[in-house]
Amino acid sequence: MCDVLQIPRSTYYCEAKARENDDEELTALVVDIFKKSRSIYGQRKLKKELEKLGWTVSRRRISRIMREQGLLSKYTVVNIN
Repeated sequence: MCDVLQIPRSTYYCEAKARENDDEELTALVVDIFKKSRSIYGQRKLKKELEKLGWTVSRRRISRIMREQGLLSKYTVVNIN
């Protein structure tokens, strides 16, 4: 793929490594915003707050981070069957 795009492989791996650092920073931001909201915000409101801070993140990614960190909104309806 790098040959097709005419970029060196090192550039690709450098970008991949930089994203790992972004994940840590993003996780910290999500946890911080969630706790400041008194555990009320879900993925949609978190997305809006992150957009205000200049982050472009999908709701799916925010949801994954919340699940990994064990964050659950107080308003989440748990379906028990």
